Amino acid sequence: MSHPAIVKDNVAVITGGAAGIGFAAAAAFARAGMKVCIADVDEARLAEAATKLSSVTSAANVMTSAVDVSKIESVTELERAVHERFGRTDVLMNNAGIQPGSTLFDAPDNWQRIIAVNMWGIINGSRIFAPNMIARGKCGLIINTGSKQGITTPPGDPAYNVSKAGVKAFTEALQHELRNTKDCRVTAHLLIPGFVFTGLTAKGRTEKPAGAWTPEQTVDFMLARLEAGDFYILCPDNDVPRALDEKRMLWAAGDIVENRPPLSRWHPDYADAFAKFVAQE
Repeated sequence: MSHPAIVKDNVAVITGGAAGIGFAAAAAFARAGMKVCIADVDEARLAEAATKLSSVTSAANVMTSAVDVSKIESVTELERAVHERFGRTDVLMNNAGIQPGSTLFDAPDNWQRIIAVNMWGIINGSRIFAPNMIARGKCGLIINTGSKQGITTPPGDPAYNVSKAGVKAFTEALQHELRNTKDCRVTAHLLIPGFVFTGLTAKGRTEKPAGAWTPEQTVDFMLARLEAGDFYILCPDNDVPRALDEKRMLWAAGDIVENRPPLSRWHPDYADAFAKFVAQE
């Protein structure tokens, strides 16, 4: 049995839906008999994705839209167009994201674009779609794609980490708001992928590394955890068991509680202590 919002003839909107996790989700929703709108900034990829979906569902059930999620007017037009075409939205997956790389003191335009797409894209989508989803009084889902890097914040890509930490905080606040809204049957969920082989992570590689999951594996896991009612959908991957992810996250929180240096897991003075912590049963 699937989640009650993921059923035949319901409507799913997926940003960043032309490739990777977004496209895998769109295909899964289409296979469930849903009508899908894939939104993406890349029109050529949208056309290719729509062609691929034609093998899963009829063209009448597929809508594409060129959208820049960082711009509120673009997302507003998306919501209007979906309503005009399909009449409603039952599932919103705010998935669009970029990871061009960043350093602490690099060009401000790079930081602004990363945060605008990765964080403001999710804020825009949720704030624009949620009111009408709530007003319908029907079961609905908002799925926001975060990252483990937004929780453990490893060194090396600070703008991406900041954006995904913001997604976590926003989605927690969104779910709190939804569950305290009278007669609301819409829930929010935070998808936390592991190492997934997509265009975002390929970095020139053409073959999937053994440690990575496919987008399809990630979406299958997501659907199972949505059915179970999870808010935090923490995906494992082939190299990192869930137990190690949990230890990394607990250690990161412990930096504050124990007043350790920030990012102490990568501090040479704490290497032995962290290794012992991970080894504990």
